[in-house]
Amino acid sequence: MSASLATELGVRRLLVAAGQAPSVLNTQPWRFRVVRQEYVEVLADPDRRLRVSDPNGRNQYVSCGAALFNLRLAVRTAGRRPLVWLLPSPEEEPGLLAAVRAGGALAVPGEYRELYDLIPVRRTSRVPFLERGVPRSVMSALRRAASREGAALVPLDRHATADMLDYVAIAEDELARDHDYRAELAAWTMPGARYDGMPGYVHGPHPLRDPAPVRDFGRHEGQARFEERPQLAVLTTMGDRPADWLRAGQALQRVLLVAARHDVSASFLNQPLDLRDMRHRRDPHHRRGHPQMIMRLGYGPYVARSPRRPAAELVST
Repeated sequence: MSASLATELGVRRLLVAAGQAPSVLNTQPWRFRVVRQEYVEVLADPDRRLRVSDPNGRNQYVSCGAALFNLRLAVRTAGRRPLVWLLPSPEEEPGLLAAVRAGGALAVPGEYRELYDLIPVRRTSRVPFLERGVPRSVMSALRRAASREGAALVPLDRHATADMLDYVAIAEDELARDHDYRAELAAWTMPGARYDGMPGYVHGPHPLRDPAPVRDFGRHEGQARFEERPQLAVLTTMGDRPADWLRAGQALQRVLLVAARHDVSASFLNQPLDLRDMRHRRDPHHRRGHPQMIMRLGYGPYVARSPRRPAAELVST
């Protein structure tokens, strides 16, 4: 029996870590199943999938991939090697996304302990950042973090950032005309709209200029002037299939934890990707891969964390 799964406390430690991962619209679309106290399975929660904006399940897989990374990290910091199987039974159980088993004993490097300790510290920030660029050395660390998980983080230069913000604004306008999309967005972001009674989503101020470097969720906490030169980066994978989406989620979480180590905040501008998925469009082949996340990076104040589901509610039988 694996030491990290042998007790209720050990299982809870793993689930608490996994459940604190970032997810699209804070849907937290995952569940976990402990099998014979030998391994943990990561399952897609069908009740928390965004049926309109995520018809292929890509965003759900990315979110569950982030939870998988936290689960791996928790096993690793328990002094065990995490053994991972992606999509172990795609035909018999398509909702089973991964299985993690605690392997042989290993020493725990300080890097892993530090990243594990940053899991509850990491935040998604929708407030203005300072007019201070992320240094090249830090950006290099973030790029290395993505590459370690089989993905790439592509920083955008000034001109590419301006173009991306225009793409985001165009996509935002088109999505705003889609009634079903707006209804789904409101169901997960408006106070009192959640079917499960969980507290609402964390919002930010309304930007005073366009194109805005933050997503509009329809509810704002005042107004604010955002940074003149937002720093954007795109997370890509060479493939665009379910296994690639899971890798993208793991890369995303590693990048975000390394960013937190350097006091770098992040938010997301995924409207163009939502529109692409909803219209069932395919990206043209590009040597840098398929975009999976559009990220805004910078230095900002401490913000409240999004509400989390209790660990007990994450267990599937």
